[in-house]
Amino acid sequence: MGYSLVEDLFIQPTPAGCYYALSTPAKTPERQLLRTILQRDPLPALTGDDLQRWSTLDDPEQALALLHRLQSLHWVQGFREARSCPQQPLESLLPRLLHSFSSQNKALLADHQGFYLASSGFPHEVAEELSALSADLANLHERRVGVLQNNLGLNSSAFAIVDSAGNSRLGFWPLYIGALRFVLVVSGMPQLNHPDFVTLTWLLSRRYT
Repeated sequence: MGYSLVEDLFIQPTPAGCYYALSTPAKTPERQLLRTILQRDPLPALTGDDLQRWSTLDDPEQALALLHRLQSLHWVQGFREARSCPQQPLESLLPRLLHSFSSQNKALLADHQGFYLASSGFPHEVAEELSALSADLANLHERRVGVLQNNLGLNSSAFAIVDSAGNSRLGFWPLYIGALRFVLVVSGMPQLNHPDFVTLTWLLSRRYT
């Protein structure tokens, strides 16, 4: 089946697309394209040449088929007008963004060493302990990823502490930005399908890649 590119649309990953792109360091054409878009500011008006170059695919038809797949999975969306990444300092934006991701308005973002960059709703001492725990869990996953993925078919890198009904009470969501690993810690039910999640991953991608 042949595909054609709709012109004059500015492309952006959806929240689900952002999570797919950054939830693992694995490289695929889909992730390559999504990660490259997140490094652009303002959002690019996608052309056939851009699509082929950013997806690292040699065949233009394969690149168009890849974009169609991303659309079918609701991992990208198009806008008629360009959008720009917020220009305020990351440190001032993070607490407001984190507030959106938790049913209890409690979330934090930690780095790979177990220190938190920003927190919303958690006392300082709790945020410190949760950040250290997030690094331990992420390191555990990276040591055992072969068993989880290859033997059990579990491709998720997230961990959760759940209640008796299986509902998340506390979740740990790794995000891989360039060579760095961050962990989003969310209390209560996660609400990652939110426009602020796109903003968060866009800001991190712009700063750290």
